Amino acid sequence: MPEEKPPPVVTPARVIIAICLIAPFVAMLWVSSYAKVDPAFIGIPFFYWYQMLWVLISTALTMIAYKLWQRDQRARKEGASS
Repeated sequence: MPEEKPPPVVTPARVIIAICLIAPFVAMLWVSSYAKVDPAFIGIPFFYWYQMLWVLISTALTMIAYKLWQRDQRARKEGASS
């Protein structure tokens, strides 16, 4: 009987998960891209509202990554049991 190969470790879903989790770090570490006052939004300098926007974006990206991870783990579990 031929041995069954385990599923690949790097899958498209896992690449998307990694991108979702790394994007906020890259955006926040690249300070020179948002270290300015203009454009202001409702009187709030760009520096502040850009960071607050990334709080919301990070939340959404983390939620997407979590859902993708759950789906990936379910698929692996189903693949291992069959």
